[in-house]
Amino acid sequence: MSQGQRIVVADDHPMVRRAVGEAVVKVLPDAVLVEVGNLAETMAAVGAAPGADLLLLDLNMPGMDGFTGIAALRAAHPAVPILVVTAHEDPMVPKSAAQFGAAGYVPKSAPLAVIGEAVQAVLAGGEWFPGDQAEASGAESGASDELTPQQARVLVLLAEGKLNKQIAHEMSITEATVKAHMTAIFRKLGVKSRTQAVIAARSLTKGGA
Repeated sequence: MSQGQRIVVADDHPMVRRAVGEAVVKVLPDAVLVEVGNLAETMAAVGAAPGADLLLLDLNMPGMDGFTGIAALRAAHPAVPILVVTAHEDPMVPKSAAQFGAAGYVPKSAPLAVIGEAVQAVLAGGEWFPGDQAEASGAESGASDELTPQQARVLVLLAEGKLNKQIAHEMSITEATVKAHMTAIFRKLGVKSRTQAVIAARSLTKGGA
């Protein structure tokens, strides 16, 4: 594994960022850590040269709007793997995170050593989810259920209230392609309408940092 990898740690609590950063440095002593506290800062940090090798992302910080934040990051920076590090421990949250494009999920209650292991696994091109979710998000279902960057972009625009025609114009694709993306999004999220898709993107159990 190469040295000097750029790791973005996104969380609105400085103490949590320091703890997560400590876990990263223990397994990657030469890592360059970039700490941010909201979605806008995260977007800027991930997109800044020379780019990010990994994003450790809290789901509850300002601007995230549920899982819409993951979708927006995936759409803007599809090559950057996302490891969710959050206080949410509902078993449905890691499954949804995987659907929206996260490569891994670790609860903040996990030992720092576990967070370090997850960082190494995701940087190596793997996935890291608790328990059976690691298998569920792999070749059997995760690869097919995960939104592509294009689908994530469509969903973000949908959440902004854009119509198919407006989405097609903004993405420079045809309305037929937008409809095809919509069909795939509905199937992957297990919903039947635009409204349900937006609700799924924004749904996140409140509580925790």
